[in-house]
Amino acid sequence: MTTIQKSAGKASLFLQLLKEALQGKEIDYTTVSIRKAVIMLAIPMMLEMMMESVFALVDLYFVGHLKESSIAIQTVGLTESVLTVIYSVAIGMSMAATAIVARRIGEKNNEGAAHSAAQVLIVAFGVNTLLSLVGVLYAKDILMAMGATEQAAEHGKMFTQIMMGSSIAIMLLFLINGIFRVQVMRLLR
Repeated sequence: MTTIQKSAGKASLFLQLLKEALQGKEIDYTTVSIRKAVIMLAIPMMLEMMMESVFALVDLYFVGHLKESSIAIQTVGLTESVLTVIYSVAIGMSMAATAIVARRIGEKNNEGAAHSAAQVLIVAFGVNTLLSLVGVLYAKDILMAMGATEQAAEHGKMFTQIMMGSSIAIMLLFLINGIFRVQVMRLLR
């Protein structure tokens, strides 16, 4: 078998798995190969991240039409770069929440799973409150540290404050998706 045929076979298999994941076919993850289970679980997360990145593109599209578009684009780009750090923290906490809740459900301890999920949400709220406060109080300094011009930092301060101050919504989105992903897997069994 040639390399091209092997690559075509792998691509075909991936497309089949993608189709199954998008259709929401029921799978008993304990009976399929680890590779298939990981891919089937990763596809929804990858789609979630792609949809998250659309926010930045939409922001850039609209601010590109403003009078001072170069300053606005600079502000959105720099703010999104900082928010990526918050998204990374949220993704990490989401993975932790998924693992902890999955363990409790695997132990047949639904009350413990609910308790663990609540604890993760409380910790996330605390962490995000600190990050949001820093973002709101030091928005101009953050933009300057990221390389913004003085004019761009002054004009973009409010946008950065709004985005950093409301980042709890994104953090909770990631966490709740991670927690419910475990619940959905349990129900599909």
